[in-house]
Amino acid sequence: MSVLEMIYGTPAGKFVARKAGLSDPPKLRRGRVLPTGPVVLGELAGGGIARETLRLLGIDAGQPILDEPGARVKDDKGRDVPPRYPAKPGAIVIDATGLRQITQLEGIRALLRPVMRSLEGSGRIIILATDASAVEGLEAKAVAQGIDGIDRTVGKELRGGATTNLVFLKEGVRPSDLASTLSFLLEGRSAFVDGQTWRVGPAEVTHDLTPRPFEKRIVVVTGAARGIGAAIARTFARDGATVVAVDMPASGDALAKVANEIGGSTLQLDITAADAGAKITDHIASRYGHEARIWAIVHNAGITRDKMLANLDEKQWAAVLDVNLAAEMRINDFLLAGDRPGGLGEEARIVGIASTSGVAGNKGQTNYAASKAGVMGYVWALKDELEGRPITINAVAPGFIETEMTAAIPFVQREIFKRTNSLSQGGNPVDVAETLAYLCGPASGGVNGQVIRVCGQNLIGA
Repeated sequence: MSVLEMIYGTPAGKFVARKAGLSDPPKLRRGRVLPTGPVVLGELAGGGIARETLRLLGIDAGQPILDEPGARVKDDKGRDVPPRYPAKPGAIVIDATGLRQITQLEGIRALLRPVMRSLEGSGRIIILATDASAVEGLEAKAVAQGIDGIDRTVGKELRGGATTNLVFLKEGVRPSDLASTLSFLLEGRSAFVDGQTWRVGPAEVTHDLTPRPFEKRIVVVTGAARGIGAAIARTFARDGATVVAVDMPASGDALAKVANEIGGSTLQLDITAADAGAKITDHIASRYGHEARIWAIVHNAGITRDKMLANLDEKQWAAVLDVNLAAEMRINDFLLAGDRPGGLGEEARIVGIASTSGVAGNKGQTNYAASKAGVMGYVWALKDELEGRPITINAVAPGFIETEMTAAIPFVQREIFKRTNSLSQGGNPVDVAETLAYLCGPASGGVNGQVIRVCGQNLIGA
């Protein structure tokens, strides 16, 4: 049971929340579960990739209902309302990849209006558009950004745990490149990803989607002893991975418990040590053989030393930047330097943890915000450094996630933090884990240099 469920599952918790004028948050659909209702496809002029991608996923999409002048109806009070779907759709996928003119944005409005109040709980709106880098002309580039504005606003108007997300497609993208992303967004794995935008390009190497994508693959997870790190380890193990769980020696007992639960191995390690990268590869080579290679490394380990800047000394400043950013860079430098026993595989996935604090800043977290914004900048820069290699580098930026640490925040303050997003609740550690697993999937090779916010469309920041 999550912290969220424990709070709202008690009479006292419900009483306090309702006295404060807070309604119960919607229950979100999670896991590898598709919507219950039908998936409909809105294919605008010049589209086509969405239909082919849905076929790859084995989804036979239905026809959408449009809000056109001839289709509008009157309610019992004579008001103009959009036509209704006979059954609540579970999702609508809008293929807007052919839009280049401002007037064509009307097609998105006409597709969205009938579903805005008729999606099932935890329904999905997914918009596909062509990235501005792949279109010509000022109007076409402006239209691409206009679609981004639609997506972010729609996320704030949806109800019942429904979400919307926008995927920009770069030049040369194929249905096989998009399939992993569309599957993630339709399923409950994306429960706490809302109102976000990222890009998919052509993968260097293509892979088919499978139920256990990490079978016979090694995944290293730092900070794996508890909280989000433990959820990451469990999620990758669920999907077939052999997990190397890494954490500080002081967390040895908790680390061993997680590793034993998922059938992984443990490595007690201070990641800030100069030889941390070498110790990781040595462990893998000695435990799994000299031919073993890392499929994915998840840089989850992190610390906070929160103080107002006026009270923040150099030791607290340096500790956060070293653990949260510099250690990750040193380890990656070692792993990327060349092929070695226990090192990175040819198609390795590298993922880090940023934060919404790094996007918008947060009072009392100057050092933490610097480190997490640094992770984002590092991802964008390293992506260019790795050009031509089938290795990908991405990150997630969590918002308010329900953990033992956040449970210690006073109730009223915690409720404010949790409810300043479009889903009116905090996320679960598994929400971060699911997004990381999507980014590390073999079929996600076209997702590179991206930072995806897992924050329920937190109202702080972009």
